[in-house]
Amino acid sequence: MHTAQALASIRRSRTFDTEAGPNRNRKFPSEHSSLLNSPGVSRSSEYDAPLSVKEDLKAVYHMLKDQPLNLLLLASPLAIAASFGGWSDLWVFLFNFLVMIPLANLLGEATESLAFHTGETIGGLVNATFGNTVEVIVAIFALRAGEINVVQSSLIGSVLSNLLLVLGCAFIAGGVNRKENSFNAVGASANSSLLMLASFAMLLPSYIFYFSDDTEELKEANTLTLSRIAAAFLLFMYMQLLYFQLHTHADLFEDSEESEETVALSKRASAFVLLAATLLVSLFSEFLVDSIDGFANEMHLSKSFIGIILLPVVGNAVEHVTAVKVALNNKMELAMGVAVGSATQVSLFVVPVVVLSGWVMDKSMSLAFPQFEILIYLMSIIIVYAIIADGKSNWLEGSMLLTAYALVAITLIWVHVPTTT
Repeated sequence: MHTAQALASIRRSRTFDTEAGPNRNRKFPSEHSSLLNSPGVSRSSEYDAPLSVKEDLKAVYHMLKDQPLNLLLLASPLAIAASFGGWSDLWVFLFNFLVMIPLANLLGEATESLAFHTGETIGGLVNATFGNTVEVIVAIFALRAGEINVVQSSLIGSVLSNLLLVLGCAFIAGGVNRKENSFNAVGASANSSLLMLASFAMLLPSYIFYFSDDTEELKEANTLTLSRIAAAFLLFMYMQLLYFQLHTHADLFEDSEESEETVALSKRASAFVLLAATLLVSLFSEFLVDSIDGFANEMHLSKSFIGIILLPVVGNAVEHVTAVKVALNNKMELAMGVAVGSATQVSLFVVPVVVLSGWVMDKSMSLAFPQFEILIYLMSIIIVYAIIADGKSNWLEGSMLLTAYALVAITLIWVHVPTTT
């Protein structure tokens, strides 16, 4: 979940809800909201009253049972059997792909719940760290397998999916009941400006890689060095964004509608689900990445299509549904946080983390993405910036974004996209 969206939720009066025990539906004292930024402040005894292990397990059970999406977890045995049983890579990819979708949802639920229990400041950092765990884990395993182009494509695809597909669907959904929806233009402008900065950081190493007259060895070395420096700057920029959202301009990211929300898990249960889901995502990510080559050959698809169009579905499917639901309820501010905010998080946090991880792993992961991917990334940001600049949206603008996404997908199906290697 996007950090600003989570912070808005943490600031509201919320209810801790579990099906078990006497602690069900207990409310957090309202005075907590003014203390969340103070380090070392202890919570009230009502808040800290621990649940038993049995109650925690019961809460986890109800969370799994009450979400239909978790039915896809039933594909887990098939995913493991396909991976170890010598099945076709088509089935290995398909079953692991399906299992990853509910696991990504569980990661998001556990992250949000843990962030709530740890307060506003720490909660924001928890969301920043674990909010894109799936993308980072998949990228790390792909890097380890030497699939650098798949990593680059999946990162670009995650941004495009949020900016074009998720936001486009949200704008159309918001236009069902209203001719026009409004949102905070200042916050939207800040996010889109940061996306432009990320594209600028990508263009500099790309220029050296594609247009430098140096030898191939020197050109690659210079590209990697500049990419790692740019990645460090992007991470620093992301830290500034968190400070901007958490402190100096926190009011810009607050939800205007006060509402009482529920958190299904205790702090201990949240940490357990987060750990378990992370381990399972790591397992199935490895199976998924190992099957990409065979899947691409069997389906006659380019790796660019798999990375840009298919893999982002794993991490963004739940966000897609969430954005559409809140847009239908005329909460376009929240939908913007899900879509544009998530794209910003990927560009300023996930991308540099993956580049620096490649450095640690001695992999040539740079910001010199394939030229076609740089083009669609930059053009998508420009299109979105032009559409959201006025702080208003309608269904036609949503259709524009979906048209752009469809054109990218069609191009990747019919055209072989050259890679950087």
